[in-house]
Amino acid sequence: MALCAALAVPLLAVLGGHGLGTQARAAGTPSPPVAKPVSHVVIVGISGLTWNIVTKSADGELWRLAAAGSVGSLVDYAQEPLACPADGWLTLNSAARAQGPRPCTSLPAVTKSGEGARIPAMPEIVLNNQQFHESPDWGLLGTLASCTTAVGPGAALALASPAGVVRSYVPSPEDLSPSVLARCPLTVVDLGQIAATERGRVSAVDAQLARIAAELPPDTLLLVTAPGAAAETGHGQAPAGPPHLMSVLVNGPGFAAGLLDSSATRRPGVVTLTDLTPTVAAWLGHPVPAGTVGSQITRGDRGDLGSTIAGLMARDTAEQVWIATHGWFFIGYAIADALAFGLPALFFWGREPERRRRRAQCWRTAGVAAAAVPLGTYLANLAPWWYWIHPAWWLYGMTIAWTLVVAAAALAGPWRRVALGPFGAIATATLLLLAVDVMAGSRLQLDAPFGLSLLVSGRFYGIGNDALGVYCVAALVAAAWLAGIVSKSRPILVVGAVGLLAVVASGWPGFGAKVGGTIALVPCLLLLAAWLAGVRVGARWAAPVLLSGLVVFLAFALASYFLPGGGVSDVGTFAGNLLHGRAGDLLQRKISANVGSLTLNVFSWLIPVAAVLAGAALWRPAALRLRTLALAFAALPLLRVLAWLTWLVLVIGWFVDDSGVIVPAAALPFALPLTIAMAASVDSTRSSFHSC
Repeated sequence: MALCAALAVPLLAVLGGHGLGTQARAAGTPSPPVAKPVSHVVIVGISGLTWNIVTKSADGELWRLAAAGSVGSLVDYAQEPLACPADGWLTLNSAARAQGPRPCTSLPAVTKSGEGARIPAMPEIVLNNQQFHESPDWGLLGTLASCTTAVGPGAALALASPAGVVRSYVPSPEDLSPSVLARCPLTVVDLGQIAATERGRVSAVDAQLARIAAELPPDTLLLVTAPGAAAETGHGQAPAGPPHLMSVLVNGPGFAAGLLDSSATRRPGVVTLTDLTPTVAAWLGHPVPAGTVGSQITRGDRGDLGSTIAGLMARDTAEQVWIATHGWFFIGYAIADALAFGLPALFFWGREPERRRRRAQCWRTAGVAAAAVPLGTYLANLAPWWYWIHPAWWLYGMTIAWTLVVAAAALAGPWRRVALGPFGAIATATLLLLAVDVMAGSRLQLDAPFGLSLLVSGRFYGIGNDALGVYCVAALVAAAWLAGIVSKSRPILVVGAVGLLAVVASGWPGFGAKVGGTIALVPCLLLLAAWLAGVRVGARWAAPVLLSGLVVFLAFALASYFLPGGGVSDVGTFAGNLLHGRAGDLLQRKISANVGSLTLNVFSWLIPVAAVLAGAALWRPAALRLRTLALAFAALPLLRVLAWLTWLVLVIGWFVDDSGVIVPAAALPFALPLTIAMAASVDSTRSSFHSC
């Protein structure tokens, strides 16, 4: 019964109806709302605009435009999660993440030149951005129409050519007139910045926006967005952090009373800054260059505007909880592991049989609890804690409660008499929940401590960086355990079935689209299947096995490129760049991100040391006086294989995933106690119970 309950958890995740909130449940199937090109597109940028400063008011222009149009949250991620205004305008310019001058005291100077203008700093900005290898198409926004007009310095930055030339420029929104708005198919307006602390400025911005909206020519699509966060009041050195989900709305033909969506995020109500330029191109009937990062914004149905905005604000609340507590969660997790294993070692020190037995029992229980933590974090998302008062307390309170429930079920189930039983049950439940969740849109992972962050990690679906190691280790343990209890005569079939589920869920572009998980998991599953089948993998097979994950990834990438029905994905973009000879920048960016992960904090350099020490412990446990590990390996050779494969999958994941050391670092508080506890369980039960 307990096993059935554990395996039913993924079904609860799919049917629970959680996600963005009320507006996500009300959203219909998104579709491109503009069937033919429009005559005019006007982009109004208000840096720092968030929904919490847009108040419901009968005479408020922002609210009126939102009520009549389609709304959403904007992930304003440029080169850094907290973007300066110049970063946002430059990202609009090039349809790729870009960075402006630092510190962001002000926007680059604009020099009026006849009807147009020049930005002298633009060539230097283009040169400085080469270090990021984002392949920006500089000046793309300005080429989407035969005639473009920039109003204000930010708009000039958005429409400037690589040389800094702006074809038509109006210095201030105060100089706008109906004739200026109607002159060109594309007009970009900079209404300045507005910080969360400047609520008094909302009315001034609202009045300017009302005047622009009243003077728009017929058949105009109005896009109001937030290019970058507002600079800190009185200082202007940097935006006032942390990052937030910004506001975006579209008003005009085809966008009545809707919720914005994008296949780049696959989340109703959430679009990205890099989606805006391809969307404007589609509105104007201009083809978007191949390899462009973003995707065209679509529209779905929504319910009441008030509840929709409340849902968007609640999602930002969840993001703020993740940003504020994520690091502390992992520190607490590691400290709890150290205490749970260190105290029994201290209290029951010695080689006497009774002390060893009691120590092993404590370690077994502690390991089960530690292994249940990731599952507990995902189950906490079954309840919409982001709507409640004190959301962080609710999130971590429910995480602890679910962890205890999962651990109790694992220790009480019929598998408890098998050495690896409780751990196999938890690993299987974790794998199934994550696999089904990924296929359903990664809702349980969103803003979970072991999950996705829209603002910081910039990943909207699939297996998150923090979950990748846990997912791979859980897949290996589950495959080995199920092979032992389901089909001892043909274990390779069980490993194949579990592996197929795990690899397809994490690697298929329509589901997880996770490059590192595919490349790391496939060879380790093959090695596990070979060992269980009694096949010895010799030296000449080592390279093909290790490269097997890369082969599967390339197959997924080509499928994503030629069959893009599942939406935009990194793997499909990589295949397109590879086929067109433009993969160099993408590879350099991934390698730079991987290497840069070693400098994230002072603890990052401990991961390579931990990997070397772990390898030595697995290689010669007796020589290092790790008696429990040595005895367990001798009693259950499968455990040695699982331990080595756990080490290998985390090391491969470290080197092939752009998140780098984050993969083993996030998995360490899960994988290390799991291995120790499984060894202790084998050591304490080898004379009393049968093993897998």
